[in-house]
Amino acid sequence: MDIKIGLADSPRELVIRVPEDGAAVLSQLAQAIEAGNPVMQLADEKGRQFLIRTEKILYVEQGSATAHSVGFMR
Repeated sequence: MDIKIGLADSPRELVIRVPEDGAAVLSQLAQAIEAGNPVMQLADEKGRQFLIRTEKILYVEQGSATAHSVGFMR
């Protein structure tokens, strides 16, 4: 599941592929922002760790979990 995070002062989105359900990650992000936590930690499916400043988050987008076919053959 891809999670796209738009950050202030950055022209690009941060895209993190998380192994668990994207709804759980969105819930964790919402709780961190509501609680006023300055930093949120996320791990991707390869085990890389990301520290994200919650005050810089502009938007969060949950992508699809299914792979999209490319090309003319299906």
